[in-house]
Amino acid sequence: MLGKTANGLFWMYRALERAENTARLIETGQRIALTRMGASDEEWRSVLQSAGALDGYTAGHEKVTKDAAIDWLLRSRDNPSSVLSCVEQARLNARMVRTALTGEVWEAMNGTYMRVKEVLSRKVGERDLPQVLGMIRQRTGLVRGATHGTMLRNDIYDFARIGTFLERADNTARIIDVKYYVLLPSVTAVGTSIDNVQWETILRSVSGQGGYRMEYGGSTEPRDIAQFLILNRRMPRSLAFCARKLRDNLGFLGGDYGERAASYAKIDHIDRAYLSFDIDAVFDYGLHEYIQKMLLLLGDLGRQIEVDYRFYE
Repeated sequence: MLGKTANGLFWMYRALERAENTARLIETGQRIALTRMGASDEEWRSVLQSAGALDGYTAGHEKVTKDAAIDWLLRSRDNPSSVLSCVEQARLNARMVRTALTGEVWEAMNGTYMRVKEVLSRKVGERDLPQVLGMIRQRTGLVRGATHGTMLRNDIYDFARIGTFLERADNTARIIDVKYYVLLPSVTAVGTSIDNVQWETILRSVSGQGGYRMEYGGSTEPRDIAQFLILNRRMPRSLAFCARKLRDNLGFLGGDYGERAASYAKIDHIDRAYLSFDIDAVFDYGLHEYIQKMLLLLGDLGRQIEVDYRFYE
């Protein structure tokens, strides 16, 4: 496959996943803010920081407000990671690799773009925000469903999956960090009703509450929830699940091309060195420090994939 085609597929699905996860991050911030006494607009600085959008926001805004932060994350064209920007990027990349996609995938992608563009053509009010965020999740899920149901399992599919799961792992890590490091009211709140409500909010933000109850029943212990989101290999948004899928698809590419690339060795190292021990070891390491390390490793993996498969040649 040409590097340009691999690049288009990788970034189409990565941008699509980022759009969905930005919507999930907004929902997480909104729900957590509702559980806090005396919440202020400044708390949205934490959400912007976790989305990697704080520097861009502060360059054009004098102060952080809830409405401006949500608008920046949802629909600002000056923010390359806004939902609208990401969906536009995904469609642009889909057009570049149109012949590599099935008709169903293209139609789902194009329909998603048109619907999101229509809804985000104007500022979204607080009353309409839950419905809009739900629509974004549903439309991006439609593209993934068409991909899963109609695409041949070849290198085209592998690059689509690699982009999806690399971005998903990055965003799950960021959502965990919003909760535990940035938005936790104080160390004295750990284990309290506020702490438990916030952890449950995190589970809802990754559509994990049902699966979590199947695994742990009614428990809302922070360690159990962290275990579920980081190390559970059956939870489709956990770090361990995403790493395993990345390793699988990079391995399939190695089989197709007759050689395993350096990026395979990197994801194998991440899986073995950071996702193969128990949650007590993660907490001993420091949850925030662990998540920051994972984000660095995932960023390095993404750059290595670009080099290995000559995305820009």
